[in-house]
Amino acid sequence: MAVTGWFVLLVALGVVPVVVLSPFAPAGFVLLMWLVLCAVLATVDLLLAASPRALRLERRIDDRVRLTETARAELLVSNTGRRALRGVVRDAWEPSAGARPRRHTTTVPAGERRSIVSALTPWRRGERRTELVAVRAFGPMRLAARQATTRVPGSIMVLPEFASRRHLPSRLARLRELDGRTALMVRGQGTEFDSLREYVRGDDVRSIDWRATARRAGGPGPGGAPAQTLMVRTWRPERDRHVVIVVDSGRTAAARIADETRLDTAFESTLLLAALADRAGDRVDTAVYDRRVRGRVQGARGANLLTKLVETMAPIDPELLETDWTAVPGLVRSMTSQRSLIVLCTPLESPGATRSLLAMLPQLTQKHLVLVASVTDPSLAEAAAARGDRGEIYRAAAAERALLDAERVGAAVRRLGGDVVSAAPLDLPPAVADRYLAYKAAGRL
Repeated sequence: MAVTGWFVLLVALGVVPVVVLSPFAPAGFVLLMWLVLCAVLATVDLLLAASPRALRLERRIDDRVRLTETARAELLVSNTGRRALRGVVRDAWEPSAGARPRRHTTTVPAGERRSIVSALTPWRRGERRTELVAVRAFGPMRLAARQATTRVPGSIMVLPEFASRRHLPSRLARLRELDGRTALMVRGQGTEFDSLREYVRGDDVRSIDWRATARRAGGPGPGGAPAQTLMVRTWRPERDRHVVIVVDSGRTAAARIADETRLDTAFESTLLLAALADRAGDRVDTAVYDRRVRGRVQGARGANLLTKLVETMAPIDPELLETDWTAVPGLVRSMTSQRSLIVLCTPLESPGATRSLLAMLPQLTQKHLVLVASVTDPSLAEAAAARGDRGEIYRAAAAERALLDAERVGAAVRRLGGDVVSAAPLDLPPAVADRYLAYKAAGRL
């Protein structure tokens, strides 16, 4: 049972009869009679209200939705009782599901069914759930209500947003230029021979094919000497190479930078790089790892690759423990046996926090091309530039120390044979894609 604001107002109106009848009867007696009257009216109203337990509830929910997009969640309310239900229905979704509205006012005549629709705009990845539905049925006077809570489980899977896909068209255009499939005919620096063409100013003289030039000797030139048309070889980036992405889901991945965790930024970088490398004809394998493999995608190609990636990434949250980097070389060997591009998505912080990473790195760099993708906090640069008061000076000193530590760790990675790309959350995914294209253009992959 629940009382409404109308019942409270009715009780408060008892001041009127107490004041009016006080010359004729004791005020306490008048107040008691008024309270008894209010209780009787509330009881009658409660008895006339429909029973919320006579309702049959069913759900219809979209299977999945991308982060920040909106999905439809429908609750079907069937009244199997003999009285019409006039009340409020509250569907208890998790707060992170972003359900709107949270309460629905509805009327369901006896023997009929009504649909209640909620818009879900989640702001966290993973499975967002609801378990209970609370129904409050009011009486005709709306003084009291019957209330019941029914268990009606439901869930929706929230996939990564993949906001970095807006960078994909421009990177694909650059990839087509490297492949020589556009009108620009940009010369790729790979190792797969494509064709021969005439030399033009600006070509690398090392690309001249002297044998082809000798075979294509022209007619007499100035002075009677035979004219020579220089021929150069054109190349295209290699295909069917292997890209292995290892995403660190340990303690440091839980830090939030620019309203998203480092793990979410790593997922964005992984999705963009995987989509680009797949279009380039390379194989992409991915593992999310801390002390155990939290998710793994191998052997997928084309549209199936991104589908499997987002489905694998969706339920993964950072674990509050240190990542075991000693097992990463074995994980990489289980995914590839040939020379590959290994992308490690992990933050580069203080030397102490990355000691195990640096100790493991030579095992990968002696065979593979290794790239460490690290997200940086743009607020550090802002804090380092502030000199307003004593507090800002201390914060600037701490920010300078953090930036210096990150530079030292990056330099250590390069000395060990790896490569580093560091950027803010919004800039890291395109920066990783650009570095991949640079490897392609230089013939390193």
